[in-house]
Amino acid sequence: MSEYTAQVKWTRAEGERYTDNKYSRAHEWSFDGGAVIQASSSPHVVPLPYSAEEHIDPEEAFVASLSSCHMLFFLSIAAKNRFVVDEYIDNAIGVMENDADGRVAITKVTLRPRIKFSGDKLPGRADLARIHHQSHEQCFIANSVKTEVTTEIAPNITMEPDA
Repeated sequence: MSEYTAQVKWTRAEGERYTDNKYSRAHEWSFDGGAVIQASSSPHVVPLPYSAEEHIDPEEAFVASLSSCHMLFFLSIAAKNRFVVDEYIDNAIGVMENDADGRVAITKVTLRPRIKFSGDKLPGRADLARIHHQSHEQCFIANSVKTEVTTEIAPNITMEPDA
């Protein structure tokens, strides 16, 4: 068993009444390795100026955690299959809407990785589909949520094989 911790800290700013609902949602996320992330509610949920648009919001973090988990498994599986990955960029998208129970939720996340490979052994479309499927099946975050997570498999973005 493993445990993971995060400290989430918010402090009411001097002069904010709070009970009038006009207070900053800006806060900090701190992690055991020392990383501190400036966070806030999404401006799509709480209007400016009460959200900090430049900060990470929980919805973005959720999408990023699914993408990151998938990528880490993809990289591991690709390496085991002797495919050399030079770059992995995912422009993931999450959709927030009413779920089947009428509650607002992130109902779907679409991963859209673009991957550059190099070397003598390059994956084909079937290899990519298999590796993405295995990555999804093994991703701890995807296994923890009811959100539909799909992956758009792009044609290979490859480098020239080594001469």
